Amino acid sequence: MKALALLALAGVSAFALAEEPVEAAVTGEPVVEQYHYGMELDIARIISRSEIPDVCGVVPAYMTYEDHQGKVHRLEYVVFGQGCSNG
Repeated sequence: MKALALLALAGVSAFALAEEPVEAAVTGEPVVEQYHYGMELDIARIISRSEIPDVCGVVPAYMTYEDHQGKVHRLEYVVFGQGCSNG
């Protein structure tokens, strides 16, 4: 009985220690991280960035990058759109 309980705990602990959420493991897409001021980023290589739309206002933007360990991250941050003019 103790062996069975130990085996069950060992199986559960393997899932608890997994780094990636289930959605990322299933789709292969990195989980979107929300940027916050002062966040330290480990960027070795930028894979892609979203286009900034021609609107006047704050809009979400995305960057996909690889860190120095080779792990891919997707970061969401906000930018001011390119549709504003001074005249």
